[in-house]
Amino acid sequence: MNLKRKITRFLGASVFVVSFAMAQQPHPVKFPTITGPVQITRNNKEHLFASYYGINSWSKNQRYVTVLETEVRFKIPDKNDQAILGMVDLSTNTFIPLAETYAWNLQQGCMTHWLATNPDSVIIYNDFRQGKYVSVILNVFTKKELKVIPHPVGAVSPNGKEALSINFSRLRITRTDYGYDGGGQDAQQATAFPEDDGIFLLDLQTGKAELIVSYAKLKHLVPEIATKEGIEYIGHALFSRKGSKIFFLARAIPARNTTAFTINKDGTNLQRCFPDNWGGSHFDWLDDDQLMITALYDAKQDSHILFTTGKKDYKKLGKGPLDYDGHGTFSPDGNWMVTDTYPDKVTRDQNVFLLNMKADSVIAIGRFYTPKEYTGGWRADIHCRWSPKGDMIGFNSTHNGTRQVYIMKLDF
Repeated sequence: MNLKRKITRFLGASVFVVSFAMAQQPHPVKFPTITGPVQITRNNKEHLFASYYGINSWSKNQRYVTVLETEVRFKIPDKNDQAILGMVDLSTNTFIPLAETYAWNLQQGCMTHWLATNPDSVIIYNDFRQGKYVSVILNVFTKKELKVIPHPVGAVSPNGKEALSINFSRLRITRTDYGYDGGGQDAQQATAFPEDDGIFLLDLQTGKAELIVSYAKLKHLVPEIATKEGIEYIGHALFSRKGSKIFFLARAIPARNTTAFTINKDGTNLQRCFPDNWGGSHFDWLDDDQLMITALYDAKQDSHILFTTGKKDYKKLGKGPLDYDGHGTFSPDGNWMVTDTYPDKVTRDQNVFLLNMKADSVIAIGRFYTPKEYTGGWRADIHCRWSPKGDMIGFNSTHNGTRQVYIMKLDF
């Protein structure tokens, strides 16, 4: 089945979803006209956005998007596997190589961010050099390295001056497809709750790293690790919209229990997000106080849950159609949320939904087939992201048989 027929079939089925979500609305909700998706990378190699979902991949003027190009396909990358970090010129869909990286994976790329201090010209990304993970600040036009910081980045502040750093070697042990190979950091595998590791706040001007929350500080706030071999790990972290707060997930092996936290940027006011057994998975900040996390609502049903930090005002978004674990992320103006699904176990289709936040109404905007070869650590999650103006949504997909990057345009 070709892509056009596949999308048409899904959009026809989505009428029920729209009617369900809008049934209690006094006036119809106006959704944008959506064109595309347009494939902006070529099939000769595998391509993916160069960062995790929800992270802006566009230059501020929206001409360029950062993308990885690689020959790695059906395996988890190791320390010898190279990816080419580049940008696609959206005026021509031309891939422009910028640098090589050996600190990357198929889920989060090399965590490339455009820096708000120079958002049309300067990026930061992770690399593996001389046995260590580093982050590199690069001018994309001169290709000059402006700075090499001796710590990898996991998130960058909206002001472009600070970043968060986590232990990607520990991730390689605990969640292989999200970590980096090569031992570029001390994983401290024998220590369940290290006192000198956790989340570090990086000053991108000086390169100084400050530990703002340690694993040891989390020990009495997370479920007990069941075996002596178990260790805690931090896999995801994200600044709030104005950069004053941080969200992160703490997990453990061998039993993958999950606890969601928020903390102030200065390391104060560490708080759990949910009661026991709600867990937590994917997330985004709506503003500096409200955020969405997919979790087990009332410890029973996976849902997209909106709440305010420090409060228990939990609200399930979408009135039913979004009761699952997806990668939700908000538009820059906060009026919309796009989210996706994992492949259906029978059809192998992945769905994309758009939520109007004011009306809490949902429509389906795409359905994409995932070949069975793309699974496990080399799967291709849709991983949507918004452009700075909120008029484009980018995503990864394998529906044409290879991993490629796509963009949909929205006309409001």
